Amino acid sequence: MDKNFSYEILHVDKNSGARTGVLHTPHGDIYTPIFMPVGTLATVKSLTNDDLYDIGAQIILANTYHLHIRPGDELIKRAGGLHKFMNYKGPILTDSGGFQVFSLANIRKITDEGVEFRNHLSGAKMFFTPEKAIEIQNNLGSDIVMAFDVCSEYGATHEQAELAMDRTLAWLKRCFDAQKNPKQMLFPIVQGNFYEDLRHKSLMETKKYCKCGIAIGGLSVGEPKEVMIKMLDVLRPDYPENMPRYLMGVGTPDYIFESVERGIDMFDCVLQTRVARNGLAMTSHGKVTLKNAKYKEDFSPLDDECDCYCCKNHTKAYLHHLVMCNEILAARLLSLHNIRFTLNMMKNMRDAINNDRFNEYKKEFYQKYGIEN
Repeated sequence: MDKNFSYEILHVDKNSGARTGVLHTPHGDIYTPIFMPVGTLATVKSLTNDDLYDIGAQIILANTYHLHIRPGDELIKRAGGLHKFMNYKGPILTDSGGFQVFSLANIRKITDEGVEFRNHLSGAKMFFTPEKAIEIQNNLGSDIVMAFDVCSEYGATHEQAELAMDRTLAWLKRCFDAQKNPKQMLFPIVQGNFYEDLRHKSLMETKKYCKCGIAIGGLSVGEPKEVMIKMLDVLRPDYPENMPRYLMGVGTPDYIFESVERGIDMFDCVLQTRVARNGLAMTSHGKVTLKNAKYKEDFSPLDDECDCYCCKNHTKAYLHHLVMCNEILAARLLSLHNIRFTLNMMKNMRDAINNDRFNEYKKEFYQKYGIEN
């Protein structure tokens, strides 16, 4: 285990197998299972760093591709790295930029060397390689860096998925060789689409490069929930035990619960802030769409079980008014609440696991939130 990074398993629920742990990083400890708010452009939209500290965010994400384009990773390096540039004191994870390259670029050419594509803002031709992705993340100075991978689309053939997986593994070796900063930890990414044999092969080959973390990519990309769960069940017996497992891009409560039950420790998603900007709140009693007219004269708190600034200070009627007037404050208050709600859910989940009652907490949560089990 690296001297700057280590992971301890704190407790395994004797009934479900869900686990708690703590990941030690140069910028602080991360207690798992944990949800990581997404700060794509070095900001979690509408929230300040003090907001993030106050609501208990232990780690945030930033995006390699977007920061490379604006303001530029070299500029951020000159500023002293991402932590100093945005004045954030906690751990930061940067993705590799691979998902954006494949999802934003309408025209791209993938070869064994890398990916040629067009900048989605200027149209300029760009070329990303595994080494380039690591170089950018080195400049950003994040605590956790992600390997550059190929995420094949849901519905891809076995042949297409295998080619993407093989490239991901070849690129992983290049990322591993390129990553030399001892204050950063590389998380390799398991691919393989929705083919059990490919997922298993990818995991077994990927484990060779795992030092203190592993990620699962290419899930929650439009497939039915039961398909995702099946893939997690396939992977679970062969995960490395002594390091955190990160399921990328998952943020809905039911997906998080099902994943934690299957040994996953870390999650991220833009959902919490994206739906907030559309006037939707995640509450202890289910989703609340504040555009609905029934909230016009509802003078109760948004969530009487939440301790965030929004819930302690404002009513549904006021939030309805802000949403209907398209006020900036609506997005800010609801983003603050949705992230706090999710982080509270994770804390309650950790407490339940530590007391061997994860199954009971899951059942209680599902009933109140309105999730079919």
